[in-house]
Order: sequence, then C-alpha cells, then structure tokens
Amino acid sequence: MNRFLGFVKKEFLHIFRDYRTLIILFGIPAAQILIFGFVVNTDIKNAGVSVLDLSKDEITRNLCSKIYSSEFFINSGTLNSYGDIDRVFRKGRIKAVIVFEEGFGRRLLNEGHASVSIITDGSEPNVATMVTNYARAIISSFNSELNQNLMASPPVIIPEVRMYYNLSLKSHFMFVPGVITLIMILICALMTSVTITREKEFGTMEALLVSPLKPAHIILGKVTPYFLLSFINIITILILSWFVFGLPVKGSLILLLLETMLYILMSLSLGILISTVSKTMQQAIFISAISLLLPTILLSGFIFPIENMPKIYDYLSSIVPPRYFIVIIKNIMIKGTGFGFVWKETLVIALMTLVFMGISVRKFSLRLQ
Repeated sequence: MNRFLGFVKKEFLHIFRDYRTLIILFGIPAAQILIFGFVVNTDIKNAGVSVLDLSKDEITRNLCSKIYSSEFFINSGTLNSYGDIDRVFRKGRIKAVIVFEEGFGRRLLNEGHASVSIITDGSEPNVATMVTNYARAIISSFNSELNQNLMASPPVIIPEVRMYYNLSLKSHFMFVPGVITLIMILICALMTSVTITREKEFGTMEALLVSPLKPAHIILGKVTPYFLLSFINIITILILSWFVFGLPVKGSLILLLLETMLYILMSLSLGILISTVSKTMQQAIFISAISLLLPTILLSGFIFPIENMPKIYDYLSSIVPPRYFIVIIKNIMIKGTGFGFVWKETLVIALMTLVFMGISVRKFSLRLQ
C-alpha cells in the first residue's frame, strides 16, 4: 500500500509540474463553460432597429417608444424614405426596419385596422426570425393596451413581415458563408503548420535554413502550393453553393475572389506562425484546432450574434480573423455590396496578414542566426 501511495504521489507531482497538463485539466473546462454559457445565447438583446415613419402621429410615436424601451431593441436612427432601407441594410448595422404607412393613426381609429411593416435582414435567418417574433410580441402587447384605453370596438394593428436578401429564410444563406470561412482557415492554417513543423521534427528544416535560400523564400515556397490549391478549393465551393444550394454571388465575383485570396494568405501566414511555436506535429494540430475551431464557430458571428454577447466577448472577437471575413463574404455574396462597404474589414485582414508574416519571418531569421 505504501508503494502504491508513493506512486500516486509521484503522479500528482508530475502533473503539477507540467503547466500544460494543468491548463488542459482546469483551464480549458473553465474557459469552455464561460464561453458557452455567455456566447450560446438564443435571446435577442440590443438589436439595432430603424424606423420609417410616414405618418408621424401620436400612436406611431408611442409604439416606437414601446419598441425602444424594451431590452431587445435599440434606436439606430430614423429613415426618411424607402430608398434609405437598402442603404442601412447594406451597412450591416441594423437588424430590422419598422415602416408605418401614411395616415397610420387615422386609419387605425377610423377603419379599425392599420398595417405596420417589419423588414428584417434575411442574410442571418435565425436572427431575422427572432427579431420578427419579438417585434410581433411588442406590437401585440401595444395592441392590447390600446384596446383597453379606447374601450370601444378594438382596433387591430396588423404586422406585415418582409425579409430582405433572403425572402424564404433559407438556412443556406447563413451556413454556406460561415462554412467557407471555417473550412478555409482550418485547412490553410492546419496544413501549413503541420507541414513546416514536420520539417522541424524530422530535422530537414535545419538543412533548409543553412541553404542559400532566405527565410522569406523558404516561407513563400512552403505556402505557394497551398495557396493555389486553396484557391481552387474555394472556386469549387462557390460552384457547389450556386448549383446545389441555389446561392449565387450577387456582388462582384472578382472582388469576392480577391478578398478570398487575401483571407487564404492570412490563414497561411497564421499557420506559419503556429509552426514557429510548435515543436511537434501533434502540438501544431492541437494549437490549430483549439485556437481556430471554437473561436471561429462561437466568436465570429457565424452562428451566434456578437451583439448578444457580453462586451468582453466583443473585444475578444475583434482579434478573431473570421469575424471580418464573415462580414465581407455575406456583403458580397448575399447583399451584393461593393468594396466601399467592406474596406474596413479588408484593411484589418491585410494588417493581420502582415503582422503574422512579419513575426514568422523574424522567428525563422533568428533561428538562422
């Protein structure tokens, strides 16, 4: 028994000496419960809503006040005409537009019914459905309060729902851009990191570093085949999304391909950076999977809206590259916007690429010295 207890004590000491084991045992479960607990949230909070009020009477003002006083919606400004609706949706800052027809209050009191239009951004089907349901519930509650106050024949406010960009709320409009984003960063970063780490693990990287080739040439030589193959891969995915799922590219195909090339280059540079801190292929696979898979799914806005998360997760997601490419690909593929609507996200991805590539080249140069 003493020998057994001594052996168990030795194992405990071995575990406590290895900080990586402690991170796996305690750090990852704690991080996952915090991330999943706050991120995986199907509620709507602080969704941006704009109003096009063509009536401007007391009833429409009261209904707008009730909508904005809820915790679900925030005032994102008023619109002046129907032409403003497409403009604000293309910017991506709002989730819905509430439209009151002309003479809304007068028609409601005189004819007993009036229509209010709820126009939502269908490029995010889940969010659009929840926004519509919440808006309908608020209108229904306002309808009941109005009936009690009038104490006459009950007027009826009829909500009419319309989806922008995705009339039938097909889930492909959410999953295809998100899956493209996830596949590209995983394949590019994982394959590049594993390939370079394998060279280090087998000892062939040292031979390359002492060769006449410069570190930048070695890196470019490693990533060029994966860059070309990944570009062919993305073309195949776009063709499948068009002919199989009926999701064509509404915007400029050339712009989308250029943005995709930049994203592929960023993913490859991230893979190179991972390889510089990995000693074995197993480490490269583990780091790539942990640092890319969950953040891409949870913090990129692919499935769960970032606006619903606590502010700290908004800051964390700002360093997740897929967050910006999701915006780019949805704007070009689904909304048909041009470069003027995605230049900020493009600039962020370009800067990340330069930073990742610069750090990687510097680390290889230090090894060469």
